[in-house]
Amino acid sequence: MAKKKRLAPASAWVELTTTRSDWDALPAADLRMMVVQTLWIRVFEEYVLELAADGLVHGPAHSSIGQEGGAVGSILDLETTDFVNGSHRGHHQFLAKAFGHVMEPAGDGVPELTDEVHTVLRRALAEICGLAEGFCKGRGGSMHLQWREAGAMGTNAIVGGGVPQALGFAFNQQRAGSEAVTFTYFGDGAVNIGSVLESFNLAAARQLPVCFFIENNMYAVSTPLSTSTAEPRLSARGLGFDIPSWRVDGMDPLAVRLATAEALEHMRTGQGPTIIEAEVYRYFHQNGPFPGSAFGYRTKDEESSWRERDPLDLLRRHVVRRELMTEDELETKKQEITDAMGAIGDELFEPVPDGKPGQRRVRADKWPDPGFVDVGIRGDLSELDDSRYEEQDTFDGELTDRRFIDVVSDVMGRAMELDESIVVLGEDVDGLKGGTNGATKAALEKFPERVLGTPISENAFAGMGGGMALDGRFRPVVEFMYADFMWVAADQIFNQIAKARHMFGGESAVPFVLRSKLAAGTGYGSQHSMDPAGVLTTAAGLRVVAPSNPFDYVGLMNTALACDDPVVVLEHVDLYSSTGTGPADDLDYRIPVGKAALRSEGDDVTVISYLSMVRHCLEALEQVPEVSADLIDLRWLDRASVDWDTITASVRKTNRVLIVEQGAVGTSYGGWLSDEIQRRLFDWLDAPVTRVTGSTASPSISKVLERAAIARTEEVVEALRRLPNF
Repeated sequence: MAKKKRLAPASAWVELTTTRSDWDALPAADLRMMVVQTLWIRVFEEYVLELAADGLVHGPAHSSIGQEGGAVGSILDLETTDFVNGSHRGHHQFLAKAFGHVMEPAGDGVPELTDEVHTVLRRALAEICGLAEGFCKGRGGSMHLQWREAGAMGTNAIVGGGVPQALGFAFNQQRAGSEAVTFTYFGDGAVNIGSVLESFNLAAARQLPVCFFIENNMYAVSTPLSTSTAEPRLSARGLGFDIPSWRVDGMDPLAVRLATAEALEHMRTGQGPTIIEAEVYRYFHQNGPFPGSAFGYRTKDEESSWRERDPLDLLRRHVVRRELMTEDELETKKQEITDAMGAIGDELFEPVPDGKPGQRRVRADKWPDPGFVDVGIRGDLSELDDSRYEEQDTFDGELTDRRFIDVVSDVMGRAMELDESIVVLGEDVDGLKGGTNGATKAALEKFPERVLGTPISENAFAGMGGGMALDGRFRPVVEFMYADFMWVAADQIFNQIAKARHMFGGESAVPFVLRSKLAAGTGYGSQHSMDPAGVLTTAAGLRVVAPSNPFDYVGLMNTALACDDPVVVLEHVDLYSSTGTGPADDLDYRIPVGKAALRSEGDDVTVISYLSMVRHCLEALEQVPEVSADLIDLRWLDRASVDWDTITASVRKTNRVLIVEQGAVGTSYGGWLSDEIQRRLFDWLDAPVTRVTGSTASPSISKVLERAAIARTEEVVEALRRLPNF
């Protein structure tokens, strides 16, 4: 008979509860601070719901009433240098972190509602209402609150979306040599999301000082936890990743604080991540001023039983029992915050003329200027002002034949010499003597400690890079082995990284570089062969660059690495083994953002292309000598960076346009470019814009079918010969 041995997890998993002696041992100043901060948050949230009921909050109002104990208990002992981020239900955590930043220790006294606290309340309320003086200038609203100065790095409307970014914050704190840590808050609904579990694994593998704080309120909107998982003790997830975990009653702020103290000791001493599961209860529905029972998924008895465990009432009982504050003093503090919120409301809102009694509206001068709508989608590129720009035809350094992939490797190694903040991360980048294609060879040889191999978890490590960039102390270069993998990490690329600068007010730099290769024609099939340019350039916050030769790769990559916007650098496998002109030893120049290159000149047609198809266009023009063409190598593909001066000058001369790309027509980049050309330059066109693309289907494994699905030289030749008069 087979022998069996009962296994035990490597890390501890404990449930922590408090006793009367724990409450008696709590320093008086701390207990006063906890009760007052909880009171402030409660009254703030009640006022938000009042505004929501009056239609003064545009969009959802996800109140944290009932859950304040988890926020106050876990944040009280954090420093400004410690970071927090959270979910759509994050007012309480944001306020607790902001209070901690602006408040001085109260000593033997009672915490006061100072001018600094009043400003926090005012700016937070303004943000929730979408007003100009909010922390994100009205762009974030209830779900996207950020105040970097206080270490509040941003709440997030995508369930679980902020968790991978917390890894980046924690990595930067760790690599900077500090004892600072990051707390990332999310609910029970997020625990079963892949990116959260990926983040558990990656944080544990790299021993990052991040606490995964689970606010288990037992309902994902209306779906009870009991129907969504077989293990409702959500901290059990940590055992599979060797992460020590605590389970506490989140309605008991002291229990949360004591668990947090143990977790902080673990993280600040370099032992890696932790998990705290706090069982809490939101008194109201997912958003708005009505209880869950009004929607039929909770009972009034259930709601009443949880209200009997109210964290604010618990704190009040202990502070009165210990004679640290009286009931009258507590009522006075409540009236102070109630009056303060009313005064803030009077400053932001006004009576509606001829409206119903008590009806209010936002004061007109409090709204953002409509002209602010697109400001700060990306930066102004002033960080590139001191650049040394070069072009191959005017370069006075030594040029030689260079293999494309060697240049890819060498320029990254050189950049890491000059900038100690650059960190490379991705799958296999630290193995195979330079990754799957050799792109990280020089970086790995020179700076192995800054080349981080990751698990196969694009959403997690892309998000980690995003967090590193948002913090700003390190500049991540993330590699996706194939461009198709951007769909796996779509949340982080499109919802998070691309939107972060604009969403949080337009001022936060996001110095993030994503390298990814295109592999059409290599036999890797439908899921490894796409051209993502047409999809990537729909995201306004991304800059996208596509080098077609070794010389340009050096300059364009250096510009991408210096840019404070997120930049996607596309590379084609066909180019890796090719040889072209490049610098012999000068790897420090840049090529300007928004500058295309003219690869040939002619009068008959303007041919526009990018990446490996530039070479195919040149080959096609040699085979059709009767056509004289301007060939424009776009280099920069995003809408903000397209070189319209070069395109316009050429079209005014040739009066015809042919756009050439390799990938499928459904994700075509040329579709929008054609439309824009015809809008801008219609008066100079003698014929509709024509296009070369791949087929409708993705490339297949079959060599014959793959060739039929993509464009190469032959398709360009055919298109040139179909031009009118040729």
